[in-house]
Amino acid sequence: MQFNQTNQIFLDIGSAGLCFTVVLIFSIFLVSTKKWHGTITLDLNEGIQKFHTSPTPRIGGIPIVLGLILASRNSSPEINALLNQLLIAGIPAFTFGLAEDLTKRVGVDKRLLATFVSGFLACWISDYSLSRIDIWGLDNLLQITLISILFTSFAISGIANSINIIDGFNGLSSITCMIAFIGISLISYKVGDANLYNLSFILSASVFGFFLINWPLGKIFLGDGGAYFIGFSLAWVAVLLVERNKSVSAFSVVMICILPITEVLFSIYRRIIRRSHPGQPDRLHFHSLFHRRYISRWLKDWSYLVKNSVVGLIIGSMSLISTIFAIIFFESTLLCSLGSALFTFCYILIYLRMINHKWQY
Repeated sequence: MQFNQTNQIFLDIGSAGLCFTVVLIFSIFLVSTKKWHGTITLDLNEGIQKFHTSPTPRIGGIPIVLGLILASRNSSPEINALLNQLLIAGIPAFTFGLAEDLTKRVGVDKRLLATFVSGFLACWISDYSLSRIDIWGLDNLLQITLISILFTSFAISGIANSINIIDGFNGLSSITCMIAFIGISLISYKVGDANLYNLSFILSASVFGFFLINWPLGKIFLGDGGAYFIGFSLAWVAVLLVERNKSVSAFSVVMICILPITEVLFSIYRRIIRRSHPGQPDRLHFHSLFHRRYISRWLKDWSYLVKNSVVGLIIGSMSLISTIFAIIFFESTLLCSLGSALFTFCYILIYLRMINHKWQY
């Protein structure tokens, strides 16, 4: 769709503004009223992956979902349809994640299954699933509808989980997702997909509203519900970008999401060779090591809150380089695949340097 409907574009920018405002205000409300709901919503500062110093509400996904619901009511029919599909399909991922936030009793296997179901629902509701990943041979398999839907659901589940995995420091997940949504929005603009351009812009606005309360003071967290939902949303708009626009290389969206993708794949590999359960938390994530190895030393006289927020800003901003590369070379499978490989190589090189080439922690 070409950009020839000025009023529609203005309306959808207005929806993004509404979404941002709702998320921001409701996030402030949840922080201000935590004494009322804190007994079930607070994330305690005890645990192997806890890097905050005081109990904090971990239900930041609720304002994001509410903002998107209200934005859909104020959007054009086309954007409304896309947002409704996303919100309906995202129910399992968000619900099971939120249940874990509130009860701490929903196992990781159930949450991963929920994100898979969300991916399946998205394919079923929209009639979109990956028909290509620009890899010879595999693209032929993806012409089989069942394989295409199962692969797409699995890929969406992987991205959703990856955003949850990197959600360890103030701003890290939200910065990563904002950059990714903006990157997909700009590529959509370049190929003339007005609806996906606006949908991605609205999603980035929703995360930005949360980000202003989460970073740098860490007053509210995404929680599993928020992380799984925005991870699912990111994966789904990436699928739409590739399927709706044949000139866009599938590796361009891999490049945009390369930080969380590399983190989740390397985390699985690391836990397998250390003979630990792939779903169990540990303190060997890239961002955790970066905090201990560098930031704690460089900023040793600064408060723990400052160190936390600096890690989130630096690691989250790593996605900026790969996203700019993808925006420029989104049509080239060769360049985007080489760029993804180079990013992964640099990630592993830095990681090995941080652990002195030993699994010692």
